[in-house]
Amino acid sequence: MPVLQRISVIMFFVAIINGCTSLPKEIEHLPEPPVSPLTSTLSNLTDTYRPEQPKQRTSAVLLQDTGWDALAQRLALIETAEHSIDIQYYIWNSDVSGKYLAKRLIVAADRGVQVRVMLDDINLNEREDLLEVLDSHPHIEIRIFNPIPTRRGVTKWLTFLGDFDRLNRRMHNKSFTVDGAVSVVGGRNIGDEYFDLSDEINFRDRDVLVMGSVVNEIQASFGEYWDSRWSYPVSLLSGEASTELPELNTILVPRYKEYPALPEGRDVAKTFLKHTMDEMTWVQARYISDQPVPVDVGNTSEPKDTARLLAKLSNISRQEMLVESAYLIFDDRQLDKLQLITNNGTEIKVITNSMVSNDLVTNHSGYAGRRQDMLDHGLKLFELKPDTQLCVESTRDESKCAPETAYGLHAKSVVFDREVAVIGSFNFNLRSTYLNTESILVVEDERIAERLADDIEQAMDEDNSWRLKLDKGDIHWYSGSESWSSEPEAGQWEQLQSRFLQLFPIEKYL
Repeated sequence: MPVLQRISVIMFFVAIINGCTSLPKEIEHLPEPPVSPLTSTLSNLTDTYRPEQPKQRTSAVLLQDTGWDALAQRLALIETAEHSIDIQYYIWNSDVSGKYLAKRLIVAADRGVQVRVMLDDINLNEREDLLEVLDSHPHIEIRIFNPIPTRRGVTKWLTFLGDFDRLNRRMHNKSFTVDGAVSVVGGRNIGDEYFDLSDEINFRDRDVLVMGSVVNEIQASFGEYWDSRWSYPVSLLSGEASTELPELNTILVPRYKEYPALPEGRDVAKTFLKHTMDEMTWVQARYISDQPVPVDVGNTSEPKDTARLLAKLSNISRQEMLVESAYLIFDDRQLDKLQLITNNGTEIKVITNSMVSNDLVTNHSGYAGRRQDMLDHGLKLFELKPDTQLCVESTRDESKCAPETAYGLHAKSVVFDREVAVIGSFNFNLRSTYLNTESILVVEDERIAERLADDIEQAMDEDNSWRLKLDKGDIHWYSGSESWSSEPEAGQWEQLQSRFLQLFPIEKYL
């Protein structure tokens, strides 16, 4: 059968499948009446710490650099919740930390807390029925962003191809807000690898504990996604769901080898949060997120709101940009603009994953195909070593680090002139720029910017990363007195895969 005829047959079946799907094209949600903020333990705590004369510093932040901090603070917020918990994530794994956080949410709902969970569809992995069980709780509501109409097997992915323009738009945002008073935003998903608990791979990651006025912006963004036309009740996606919740007694609290026990119970959680809030810094901050439904879904050539703001901050930077991004791809237009910035005297230093620390060969292939262009355009590149001591500093457990357990970079942060710090879900790649919805927290404070800059530069140190340079037009990797002319420590098969994938025009979709 000729190739064109085969393609026609495939698309014919795709059209049939799309015609048989039962999900509505969009969802129209009934408008909910505005609710006045309710006083809570958390709101009273934030008022206690609020400066008397805040001027422009009306928000407080605390960087969450370790997995234990990130998990402990989320759990403490759940334990302290009295009215509402609003959660938005790209990935929520059914592993130790994912199940335990879900358990605590159920316990919170049992005491009357209204729990709303917004998840992207692409990583549900056929857990719709389980989510429907949770959704059946009178105080838990779950919605799925932009679901693929066909839910199972090969036909699901044929449907994806049949409506590629829309279904390739994924919600990558991450937020966790309790009682409208305190939020967590940034780069972490929910899963063991993001909390230093995995025996397969752990990530250097970063998000931020936030309180003050910027929480209103985070809450407003969540509301836009929750009520968007692409937000579907999980009950529309599931099959025959049981009415019985999972057995909670079998879900045990995660344990860390060298960290204290995670906070359990209201009193312990409240004390924990008081100590945590003592460490928060009052700053000027703003939260920016992309529109949940693009005005022109088929236009993948225009940067979205988060990308445009980052470009604006880049253009006014005069001395230094320090970038930390798990995945890194710039196109020709972006590279030309970055070269103008470097020509004007701004140093741009970027750390990303090496081939051996990257969890996705596909993503690394896109970066590797653009690596020489980036160096040619004046960027200084660093690639994370998998055996970096940063892992042990974070996990306090060598068994969670290389060589026993893989380690990679998942953080997405940038510092401009050591004055402005940005932490969020935005990878500096084409998918974040043109396709996914993203969210970022912009902090205008020299203390936070300096601390984050020092943290990123520590990761760039030769003990933790390889430094890349061009030598007679060829890329070389350096660490101290050692050098390599090909991907350090990478196997031939992985390098072959990367080079093969570079032959395809897929870099925007990585």
